[in-house]
Amino acid sequence: MHTMTHSEELGLFTDVATMMADAARTVVRPWFRRDVTVDDKKDASPVTIADRSAERVMRAILAERLPDHGVFGEEFGHENAEAPWQWLLDPVDGTRAFVTGRPMFGTLIALCHHGVPVLGLLDQPVLNERWLGVKGQPTQFSSPLGGRPATRQNVALEAAEMSCTSPEMLELAPHTGWKTLKACAKRMTWGGDCYAYGLLALGQIDLIAECDMNPWDWAALVPVIEGAGGVITAWDGTPLRMDGDRTVLAAGSASLHQQAVATLQADR
Repeated sequence: MHTMTHSEELGLFTDVATMMADAARTVVRPWFRRDVTVDDKKDASPVTIADRSAERVMRAILAERLPDHGVFGEEFGHENAEAPWQWLLDPVDGTRAFVTGRPMFGTLIALCHHGVPVLGLLDQPVLNERWLGVKGQPTQFSSPLGGRPATRQNVALEAAEMSCTSPEMLELAPHTGWKTLKACAKRMTWGGDCYAYGLLALGQIDLIAECDMNPWDWAALVPVIEGAGGVITAWDGTPLRMDGDRTVLAAGSASLHQQAVATLQADR
């Protein structure tokens, strides 16, 4: 029996991730800007229907193509949790953007090996944009809107474009160092969810500091950011972990990342 090489394995896994993203795209897109009342009952909201349908089709593809792998999705929990290869799925990251008709949400697909992200895919179903990161390889990007997957280098903190999804998120921060960081950066823009990380990978944003992040929120972004020349860690500069403190700091360059870590920690 032919044992696959590492690159053959990664090629297969990339094909499966792409297939899942294509399937999720066709399921999520019809629910966007639908004339459906969004109420507080989670079970009937359109985003939940989009979420659940997309996660179901992605899980069906995994069950067919890679039945030995584990899968951990936001909607349907953990299956095959002991497997060394684990897929993390977030069908609609950016619920508020989705239900308010903003195309700033995305589908996140990650593959981790013993807890370390080795493949990450960020797909924007409405804009037809896709970022694909594979550990040790340059990030690939496709979009009808243009853009090149490369972070901005040599940007000092005082010239940095900073981003965060919401001020409410930062109320859950472990400390208030983000206020100092925000004051030191050139500008802060709010909103973006996973899409902001895609923009960082294109050199449009330089710095993102967020917290209250689940593993399925950040795992796909690690290979995407790193493959574009950026750095992504917890706020203290340590690698992101499944059982970590839920903080995420992404920067376009190692030097900006060092400045940001030092600024965040100075306030503790």
